[in-house]
Amino acid sequence: MRTRYRLGVDAGGTFTDFVLADAEGGVRLYKSPSTPHDPTEAISKGLALIEEDTGLSPKDIVSQCDLCINGTTVGLNALIQHKGAKTGLICTKGHEDSIEIRLGHKEDGYRYDADYPPAQMLVPRHLRFGVSERVVSNGSVMTPLNEDEVRAACEYFIQEGVEAVAISFVWSVLHQDHERRAAEIVREMMPKAFLTVGSELYPQIREYTRTSTSIANAYLGPILKHYVDGIDQYFRDLGAEYPVRYFQSNGGLAIGQAMTDRSVYAINSGPASAPQAGLFVSAPFGYDNVISVDMGGTSFDITLTSGGSTNINKDIDFLRYRIGVPMIQVETLGAGGGSIGWIDDLGLLQVGPQSAGANPGPACYGHGGTEPTTTDANLVLGYLNPEAILGGRMALDRDKAFAAVKEKIADPLNISVERAAYGMFTIVNNNMVNGIRRVSVERGYDPRDFVLVAAGGAGSAHITALAKEMGINTVLVPKLASGLCAFGQIISDVKYNYMATCPLRLEGDEAYKHINDTYAQIEAEGIEHLEDDGFERDRIDVKRSIDMRYVGQIHECTVEIDTFEINADTVSKLKDGFHAKHEQLYTYSEKNTPIEVVNLESTLYGRVDRPVLPDLDAGDDASKAIRTHRDMIFSPDGSSVSAPVYDGEKLGAGAELAGPAVIEEITTTIVIEPGWHASLHKSGSYILKRNN
Repeated sequence: MRTRYRLGVDAGGTFTDFVLADAEGGVRLYKSPSTPHDPTEAISKGLALIEEDTGLSPKDIVSQCDLCINGTTVGLNALIQHKGAKTGLICTKGHEDSIEIRLGHKEDGYRYDADYPPAQMLVPRHLRFGVSERVVSNGSVMTPLNEDEVRAACEYFIQEGVEAVAISFVWSVLHQDHERRAAEIVREMMPKAFLTVGSELYPQIREYTRTSTSIANAYLGPILKHYVDGIDQYFRDLGAEYPVRYFQSNGGLAIGQAMTDRSVYAINSGPASAPQAGLFVSAPFGYDNVISVDMGGTSFDITLTSGGSTNINKDIDFLRYRIGVPMIQVETLGAGGGSIGWIDDLGLLQVGPQSAGANPGPACYGHGGTEPTTTDANLVLGYLNPEAILGGRMALDRDKAFAAVKEKIADPLNISVERAAYGMFTIVNNNMVNGIRRVSVERGYDPRDFVLVAAGGAGSAHITALAKEMGINTVLVPKLASGLCAFGQIISDVKYNYMATCPLRLEGDEAYKHINDTYAQIEAEGIEHLEDDGFERDRIDVKRSIDMRYVGQIHECTVEIDTFEINADTVSKLKDGFHAKHEQLYTYSEKNTPIEVVNLESTLYGRVDRPVLPDLDAGDDASKAIRTHRDMIFSPDGSSVSAPVYDGEKLGAGAELAGPAVIEEITTTIVIEPGWHASLHKSGSYILKRNN
């Protein structure tokens, strides 16, 4: 019987990570430089590395995979760089400017800043076409749809070379006929255009959010379609038996067609798999309060999971655009191995958010880069192996790193290169600590109640310094930390979110029946979708949530509920959950105030079998794994100490060692600062604890 594999491919800004797992718990990690111009080129190089290691050809690998998963930053990059499709909007006449008016103010943090420039619109004013139609708040039609005006909009879009169209009418969530008829006309007149219908993509109240989300989806749709078509064809040519799954920003998988139709779910999908991976590697230790931090070449991503439940964002401003669909709550900042150190106008040292990226990369890569980066600083500090990283496939030039730090940082500040490098290390750490505080302290969580999980190729070098600053006493560093997000993808389920608006008072049998019937309707659609994806009914799970508020409030809060029938006997359970959630968020509740429902949501999961954790053999005394000793700097004055460097491949389960020390794994370097000790668990993760 052939071994069955599961392949995860996570395309980052600097490297593309590959994780190959088998049913017996074997997990292999590979890294290849990313190739944004042609992602299949990086995949080809990664499969070549797997062939070199295992002897399996790319066709053998793919044909023996029961699940190939791809995580991509294509949608995110298109939104950041404003390189999406030329998009037109058809909306209710008089509402052409709602995406610029927004909610009457700019996003939080800049709400009343007159100097903060307005966001660049994804649809310019001349491509926003208002048509006569009007549905009012009770779902009745005040003004019928003027189909001739829809046709005129299409003719204008054709003339202007529009590639994608978004349709979003006022109160369409209560009466979809106008949007559906407009969509029929667009498909008839513009058959090649990518089309997004607001009430289908995001069937919830709030016109601005629905319109903005629909525009973002249309803007990214053609880009994602081109990408997905290329990846799907690449794997089909290699003999893939099953469709490629793509990772979504809601923390689940989807097939290519679903990813294309709902392209807005791809915009921050890369780091969204970190919570799953963090919980998975924490399970053997009994932890379910986890902060996962992923430090790659360009960015630093933070996610928080409390009690095994990961925070979800909805209706937020992402890259200055309002996105309504559910997304794993990820805090991202420009702090990675390629983040550039520089001196500001006040003569102060800064690090990031600018990055050297994959090309030219840090100065020590020897690819023409001259700017000092975090990686260069870590090399000067003695943390990184100057001879080679990535298992010996990539050499680092310490002299070039030293020269870059000296010229751009040390000499202008009139300090030693060692102090300058430690200053860069400290500042980038402070930036990351501030980000961790934003997802924890500022949201009511005490970081000392959490374990910190390191991910990304650069994260393990900073992890004990971050934990010390946050007051966290326990850190987990998996051997595959460098590709933890790719691993998170292969252990994730297929996941789809289905929503409906349901504005009513939470009172009376008629209201309860309407809620139950609406849930049944959207869940039937989701179950059919997953069955079409190949899941049996017993592999499909449903989770419900409901947006509620006190009568008279503007904003609602989301409450997760069981899939029980809502009736006079069970409604008190639902109300109690809302009061508790409101008190958690706002420190008070009003139990005598009537409650109204705003939106319903069902999340449907197609459960996949997860690979088992490794079971490492016990090893000899850790001292036998010492590869060498290296001078390292752990203090602001630039003084060095000689610290042991351990070969991670030679450490067995149960191995224990104390800092200061470095453990060199093939794709990551773990820096253990003084005052910490580490041991290797049989599940393949190092557990680092601060000395009492």
